Amino acid sequence: MNNVIVYSKNNCMQCRMTKRYLKEHHVSFEERNINQDPQYLDTLKQQGFQSVPVVMNGEMDPIVGFRPDSLKELAD
Repeated sequence: MNNVIVYSKNNCMQCRMTKRYLKEHHVSFEERNINQDPQYLDTLKQQGFQSVPVVMNGEMDPIVGFRPDSLKELAD
């Protein structure tokens, strides 16, 4: 599976755990950090999200928060 995007921010434990899970399961992803690039925050707000991490890929609904039960679908 490809085109996985992880929206994250600095000092976010759930973001860190999500990225670690994806790396451990060999899921490649693009990280979009809202602290380093605030335009990503605007993108998330426009889509109705109020917290990170948000994991997106074109084939499934966005995953909000650290959700290993949902993330495992990306690893299959």
